[in-house]
Amino acid sequence: MPELPEVETIARGLHPALVGRAVSRVDVLWPRTIDRPVPGVFADLVTGVRFTKVDRRGKFLLFELESSHTLLVHLRMSGKFALRGRIEGPGDDEHARIRLALDDGTWLVFIDPRKFGRFYLVEDVRGFLRHLGPDAMSPDFNPGWLETALAGRRGEIKRLLLDQRFIAGIGNIYVSESLWRAGIHPARPAGSLSTEECRRLHAAIVAVLGESIAAGGTSLEDRQYVYPTGELGGFQRHLSVYDRAAEACPRCGYGIERLVQGQRSSYYCPICQPFITEEVEE
Repeated sequence: MPELPEVETIARGLHPALVGRAVSRVDVLWPRTIDRPVPGVFADLVTGVRFTKVDRRGKFLLFELESSHTLLVHLRMSGKFALRGRIEGPGDDEHARIRLALDDGTWLVFIDPRKFGRFYLVEDVRGFLRHLGPDAMSPDFNPGWLETALAGRRGEIKRLLLDQRFIAGIGNIYVSESLWRAGIHPARPAGSLSTEECRRLHAAIVAVLGESIAAGGTSLEDRQYVYPTGELGGFQRHLSVYDRAAEACPRCGYGIERLVQGQRSSYYCPICQPFITEEVEE
């Protein structure tokens, strides 16, 4: 599933291509992709309307329109956007679910092999996203907030960081990378982190996300994430532990290990990330 860096990269790539362009036609090829409103109303509300901004909140893409509506898109497991100069026929772009024709002759195509991606056309964006925690790249996410939010929590730190209601935007790849950088075992009780560990973890999350954004995100072997132009991201060449079980830790040389938490794989170094169970008292 694309995480914050991939969604940010997509937003930055689509923004200059879409802003100022109006939707001239809507092809709904898989109606269930549109969560709200119903597909016919969706098409009526966006046809003839111009894009004013393409942004991101957590893992959601936000397409702001000159009307009172904003189109939110969650890519889920396999969703991606492509820009096409023309569409030859209904068979173009296998697994295309939604196609938006623009007034300059180009097409914005949403491709989603697994059909989990969703479109939401809403007026109250803040209300729609009220369940999300602070965005991991926003000023609201800071070391003080993190320390306070973790206090007293007995659940595993890795699983908590994956919860979008706690922090929005980070997923399995970047949580594993951030915990390794901070030297924190993924199964540590969240409330056991010291003030210094909270500072290290915050710094690691921000650094890893920033570096991945600069590299254009992470494209794994399945290539489910690519730019709207079809290019691959580059951060996969800089991963230290994710999907590297049995390889040498870049820091100490010990073998990276894999742990399953909540049906998700965690990758860590048992030397650099020791398991500590007792809560730290300041």
